[in-house]
Amino acid sequence: QVQLVESGGGLVQSGGSLRLSCAASGFTSDSYAIAWFRQAPGKEREGVLCSSSGDGQTYYSASVKGRFTISRDNTKNTVYLQMNNLKPEDTAVYYCARPSWSTCRHWTYTVNIWGQGTQVTVSS
Repeated sequence: QVQLVESGGGLVQSGGSLRLSCAASGFTSDSYAIAWFRQAPGKEREGVLCSSSGDGQTYYSASVKGRFTISRDNTKNTVYLQMNNLKPEDTAVYYCARPSWSTCRHWTYTVNIWGQGTQVTVSS
């Protein structure tokens, strides 16, 4: 079964940090681009960042650049989202996802595998 499972969400104070995990199964995550999205209640889903396998590039939304980073542990088939200097507006359900390509070309439009999401709440 091809699957992504997020974990690591929770409640954190503004300015704090969290690390989310995305455990992949049924495929080798190192061979694919992996992206993170988020959705707050009543708001549209937003692409956060994408980590490319093919070209080694990472693409960030303007709202998180400089605060969020992505990393991979290929021995565990797991991708991590490190979130620093969190703000209340970062509060959302966070999803990891697999675009259709090994690169992040058109990444917000080509996702074919989604995780179930993990809640991140940032208090002011």
